[in-house]
Amino acid sequence: MVKRILALIVLLCAPLAVAPAHASAAAGGDRGTVTYARTSAAFVNPERGLYHHSGDCDKDDFSVETLRGYRADDHISLVMCVFYLAEFKDGPISPAALAQLHQQLGTVRQAGLKAILRFAYTTSTDGDDAPKERVLAHLDQLAPYLRANEDVIYLMQAGFVGAWGEWYYTRNFGDQGVVTDADWAKRKAVVDKILAVLPSTRMAQLRTPLFKRTMYSAGPLPPGQAHDGSAPARLGHHNDCFLASPDDYGTYADPAVEYPYLRAETAFVAMGGETCNPNPPRSDCPTAKEELAGFHYSYLNTDYHPGVLGGWAAGGCLDEISRRLGYRFALRSGAYPDRAARGGVLPVAFTVRNDGYASPVNPRDAALVLRDTATSAVHRFPLATDPRTWQAGETTTIRERIRLPGSLPRGRYELLLDLPDPKLPGRAEYSIRLANEGTWEPGTGLNALLHTVTVT
Repeated sequence: MVKRILALIVLLCAPLAVAPAHASAAAGGDRGTVTYARTSAAFVNPERGLYHHSGDCDKDDFSVETLRGYRADDHISLVMCVFYLAEFKDGPISPAALAQLHQQLGTVRQAGLKAILRFAYTTSTDGDDAPKERVLAHLDQLAPYLRANEDVIYLMQAGFVGAWGEWYYTRNFGDQGVVTDADWAKRKAVVDKILAVLPSTRMAQLRTPLFKRTMYSAGPLPPGQAHDGSAPARLGHHNDCFLASPDDYGTYADPAVEYPYLRAETAFVAMGGETCNPNPPRSDCPTAKEELAGFHYSYLNTDYHPGVLGGWAAGGCLDEISRRLGYRFALRSGAYPDRAARGGVLPVAFTVRNDGYASPVNPRDAALVLRDTATSAVHRFPLATDPRTWQAGETTTIRERIRLPGSLPRGRYELLLDLPDPKLPGRAEYSIRLANEGTWEPGTGLNALLHTVTVT
């Protein structure tokens, strides 16, 4: 009888373990589960979304304050830099022009944005561009500047050829769609050179599907070849007359073939562009949303065409499009231990849904972070997953077993997810924010997993 009374006293005096509001204890009491609330809020994320356009990047200096305003006020992380080389069609690029390019990209870095980069020689439909040999020589000059600014180059459009670098009106590469075999060879030489001088982590884009299908492979990129560094894996597409006409002003040569081609391969290569002409009902919300999703658009020009963008605003889809361009990752659930031992294994599992139109196109790291609740000391553990494989419209479950070092101090640790830019690991504004309530830390660039583990 005395023993039973003592046992009851011990039970009543024991501290009550209360799970946080976001978690429930799993069977056995040594594992916690978390269900995450998604948010529909608009916010800025790197390498995706609407962009602001600069058509005179070679002359008009970027302003740090203006670019920072794009991030803060418009939730924009991309700026277009069309850099004209009109003065150098007959000679090398001047040191002053190269310095201007370096300065512009430095300003983009300082402001926390990235650049969509394009070079061109003319804005005239007379197609007064440079011959192939000059273009190749200019690319050799540009190579060290592209390498030095790899971190803030989101991607590079092929450019160089024709008016605005769009490959149609051109004196040297086959004018107004009349392209001979010799012209195709010259065009391919330019693209091959771009891929050779552009850092291998970055993609280039071609103006129409016909260009890639003619110069490289008629079929879409096989999934097994995605991100393997080959030319087909590094060549995406840009449509600068999205929804403007039945063939988007010549973007499509054969939509019956090119639509399924783009649907398949843009799951793995970059797609973006701009609108250029109101063309209802094709340019209205229903078709816009269908094609943006089907062709995995990552970015669009917010400055042009105002008639099309205004139609989307009036039709009620502009906000949705702005949120869904590129990737939009949201945690759904997670399962984590409540306790782990130094020198032992910490098993973690979490599920992420990509509600965007596309997945990231550039390399992206992923790491589990343990942050000491007493000292705020941070310990990072790389994860094997590649966020580029978290496909649009799909849910991905990441299961990993983290080996904790024996030297890890005992204590309580918050769990966080880090999705940093491998080229800018110390810059929080270049880390991916998840679309969840109460998880984002703007100062650190970390996403809280809303769970604490005790390390013994």
